[in-house]
Amino acid sequence: MSGTTVKGVVVQAEGEAPEVLELVLPEVGPRDVRVELTGAGLCHSDLSMLNGTLRPVFPLVLGHEAAGTVVEAGAGVSQVGVGDRVVINWAPACRRCWFCLRGEQWLCAESAPVASVPRGTLLDGTPLNVAMRIGAFAEQTVLPESAVVKLPTGIPDPVAALLGCAVLTGMGAVRNTADVRSGDTVLVLGLGGVGLSAVAGAALAGAARVIAADLHPEKEELARAMGATDFLVSGPSLTKDVRRLTGGIGADHALECVGSSRTIRAAWDATRRGGRAVVVGAGRVTDTLEFNAMELFGSARTLTSSVYGSSEPGRDIADIGALVAAGRLDLGPLVTHHTDLLGIGDALDRMASGEGGRTLITTH
Repeated sequence: MSGTTVKGVVVQAEGEAPEVLELVLPEVGPRDVRVELTGAGLCHSDLSMLNGTLRPVFPLVLGHEAAGTVVEAGAGVSQVGVGDRVVINWAPACRRCWFCLRGEQWLCAESAPVASVPRGTLLDGTPLNVAMRIGAFAEQTVLPESAVVKLPTGIPDPVAALLGCAVLTGMGAVRNTADVRSGDTVLVLGLGGVGLSAVAGAALAGAARVIAADLHPEKEELARAMGATDFLVSGPSLTKDVRRLTGGIGADHALECVGSSRTIRAAWDATRRGGRAVVVGAGRVTDTLEFNAMELFGSARTLTSSVYGSSEPGRDIADIGALVAAGRLDLGPLVTHHTDLLGIGDALDRMASGEGGRTLITTH
């Protein structure tokens, strides 16, 4: 089947409001699949597409965090088949570049993060672009086979969508990048979907203290539901507050899930000597940060970033799915709002104001 017409959320230009329009999907190639999307999550990267932090090409179909069912598969597809439930992988590794051959698939040279790629058209033939290779805020999407991962059993729709970005990124930053161990102290700055997933990951790793921090006091209930032992309101005294909770030492690991020089600095300052500060949030290229040479030497801290949770989606989605199926990880508290495609504008406004956790979008 080719030339399938579906509804999707399109933004015509930077700063403009999203609207639901009819889209024409491209034909399914030999190594492509067409996925009927059962749910999608609203990620901060979607907001960044509209406010200039990221620089996509418009008109743009938003969305990259999603799950669904394969309804058509090309003749050369071998890993999934029609009827399979899948999670979308927005950064599929090529498996042949220098980074992939070193086992660093999250740094793949061919799937480095991109704001958008061209795919499909509007009804009048206007070429469309899709956010982060996906365009998930639509009824269906066409993707390379490598961009889907078969969904483990026991994961309910549409919560499965969260595995594709928020959960994989946040938990991966804890498990893969920071390598949090039992008994460690972990600070998580910024409690959106990624930050709350990092809180859950730290708790599951056996961290003795999981300190969650956010500008909004109402996030405390969410943070504790995901496993936080302590909650702090972010502000000028954050570093002192963290050190007070840690006997003056600081956190073993600080995960910055905002993407701001201010919060990166706070994460660094709240980390103990010899500890690790991990930048998980994506910020603006114009937002610079300074360190002096002596503090870098004298603190012996590590400052690093976590791209897509330093994850191997095929492996990590299965591992996380097993935790969900076993009842050890409850993704329910991550979702604070539900909407359909028509409600995405309001959902973006809530996200911009810092309200709630993840918004889950029903795409039909």
